[in-house]
Amino acid sequence: MPLILRIALPAPVYGLFDYLPPEKASTQELQPGQRLLVPFGHTDRCGILVEVTDNTRIAPQRLRSVRAVLDDTPLMRQEHLDFLCWVAGYYHHPVGEVLLSALPLRLRKGKQPLLPRPDRVRLLDIDAQTRAHLQRRAPRQWQVVSWLASLGGSAGMGDLRRQFGAVHGVLRALQNKGLITLDTAASPLTPPQQPDFTLEEEQSRAIAAVSKGLGRYGAFLLDGVTGSGKTEVYLQLAQQVLAQGRNVLLLVPEISLTPQLVSRLEKRLPVSLAVLHSGRSDREREQAWLMAGRGQARVVLGTRSAVLAPLPDLGLVLVDEEHDSSYKQQEGFRYSARDMALVRARRAGCPVVLGSATPSLESLKNAREGRYTWLKLTRRAGKARKPGMQLLDIRNQRLQGGLSSPLLQALEDTLSRGRQAMVFLNRRGYAPVLTCYSCGWLSECPRCDARQTVHHQQRKLVCHHCGAERPLPAHCPACDSPELHPLGQGTEQLEQVLQQHFPGHPLVRIDRDATSTRGSLDQLLKLAREGQASLLVGTQMLAKGHHFPGVSLVAMVDVDGGLFGADFRAAERMAQLIIQVAGRAGRGEHPGRVLMQTRFPDHPLLQTLVNQDYAAFAREALKERERAELPPYSYQTLIRASASKAETAENFLHQSIPLIKELAGQDIQVWGPVPAPMQKRAGKFRSHLLLQSDDRQQLQQFLRAFIPALSTLPDATRVRWSVDVDPQDLY
Repeated sequence: MPLILRIALPAPVYGLFDYLPPEKASTQELQPGQRLLVPFGHTDRCGILVEVTDNTRIAPQRLRSVRAVLDDTPLMRQEHLDFLCWVAGYYHHPVGEVLLSALPLRLRKGKQPLLPRPDRVRLLDIDAQTRAHLQRRAPRQWQVVSWLASLGGSAGMGDLRRQFGAVHGVLRALQNKGLITLDTAASPLTPPQQPDFTLEEEQSRAIAAVSKGLGRYGAFLLDGVTGSGKTEVYLQLAQQVLAQGRNVLLLVPEISLTPQLVSRLEKRLPVSLAVLHSGRSDREREQAWLMAGRGQARVVLGTRSAVLAPLPDLGLVLVDEEHDSSYKQQEGFRYSARDMALVRARRAGCPVVLGSATPSLESLKNAREGRYTWLKLTRRAGKARKPGMQLLDIRNQRLQGGLSSPLLQALEDTLSRGRQAMVFLNRRGYAPVLTCYSCGWLSECPRCDARQTVHHQQRKLVCHHCGAERPLPAHCPACDSPELHPLGQGTEQLEQVLQQHFPGHPLVRIDRDATSTRGSLDQLLKLAREGQASLLVGTQMLAKGHHFPGVSLVAMVDVDGGLFGADFRAAERMAQLIIQVAGRAGRGEHPGRVLMQTRFPDHPLLQTLVNQDYAAFAREALKERERAELPPYSYQTLIRASASKAETAENFLHQSIPLIKELAGQDIQVWGPVPAPMQKRAGKFRSHLLLQSDDRQQLQQFLRAFIPALSTLPDATRVRWSVDVDPQDLY
């Protein structure tokens, strides 16, 4: 029997494809993890070799040959390939789509990998005449040459950037003149900069606890209040792991957190750093991915997808803000980066640290039951103290752009003392809806069960769910009246109102609209951190992990939006958001104060957070979940179906009910089918079917038989359906 190559291809098929090797290819040339170009239908596709075997269920005459081997050596090591295949199995997603989605875009298309990026600069011999010429005619080049000479003629690229900033043009000029050479060997570990402060006792205990477990798997929950110094714990642990010759993976939930972390990591961990997130160009992400896979990068920092990047000799996994829902992919391949970080650490035999000021209920349950080691940081680091929290009852109050008189007065008092204030509203745009005062028309999205948001600066109505947009009308589309008015507030309107009230104080707005251009986020965050802006306005992009030492007042314009959500996780997320936003206040030398506008000041969630803390809320929330048999005391899988007609999607899910009863009997609870909370989205009607069990293994075993059988149902080809294991969003 000839060799059979089992190949993963980007296709919605639950399995691998069998091919014959290319002509004249030897067994030694074919290794799992290589990319292969294969015929698929009437086209060619790039796939990944998963297994070389000598048996197949396909008739010999139907087997086709691989057209070309694209890589001399595997892009993925065997252990990483095994991890990704396990992930595909757990989430019941086609393995080809999982493996190919883990590759950078160019590599998915079969392009050749970029050459290794130089990470060291070496100075060559320079004669006296050339030195004199550089001093007279190219002072910037001379500065770099002199600095390199002072260091013995060689330096890392990271050190060079820290010293001179952007130097690509200077290096290119020096390289063209034959004065320097760029090396790709990994930079040697140099002595790290030590912090100029003393660790708190709780920080030291946390570091010691994790340090004892280096070299073996262990899960640690770092439960630390905002400003307690969790990042310092990460840094000191990373230093220890790097000194042992192993590598570090650090996950963050938002792109906005990476600039400040990159700066701290480069200062404290002077090794090659790879940064992976969607804000970087395709080539930058590919270069970072390749650096990680080649072992050239010792530290990988990134958002959700970084957990799928190759990183050999993994010695520590860090997950910052582990509670954040951004770690769960909500489209396509729906995986949880936090959960996969735990799996990856277990397979690598290294510790994983989950850090948060507001841990998820899942993590708290695991810590309470001893599955995680529970490390607590109960005090803020240094002289900073916990901010005071106060509710502002805005019932029967006249608001100016959504702001009450007491709130405006508090802002005035704060700014007059020369301090910073943050105004938080988790709603971008100018107003959430446009209405006609004459006939009651509302700016409904034509493709969704939602309303289009007013974006005043762009003069547009935009749907934040499907992206549909249209020009801002001057007259009502229904009755032609000019009486069109925005309802409610967004950050764009808040910016306008605050500039009118406080014209002498610089203001920056940080939300997705204000940071859409490349580099704008870094620039705005720098203005905020350095105190050059007195007023900070923004969405949750401002709430997660940022350190603004000058902020002494945090004002939350509307905390009522998440109090009555349909999802059973709504209260947990609202509590986490409130505590995270409040945590931006009082992190410097001035005491902090938090004001929250609400029309429900007696709501139990608000009263618990103001008068007690997040831990008290979490204890009660866990009791409620246990009584209701909801996660984390049970396990769920959501089957989604969408179609051009509502009845088509719902009929498909109804057809699956007999299949569930046949395969699972009474062991699996079935909720639905029901229309999705937002039934129509992007022109499609959506229905949900929720499966639940108190036994994870039993649910997984059922899904292994159920998911392949779904494709055999009569309406399977008339709908688009997906599987969401451990769903975090039921919308």
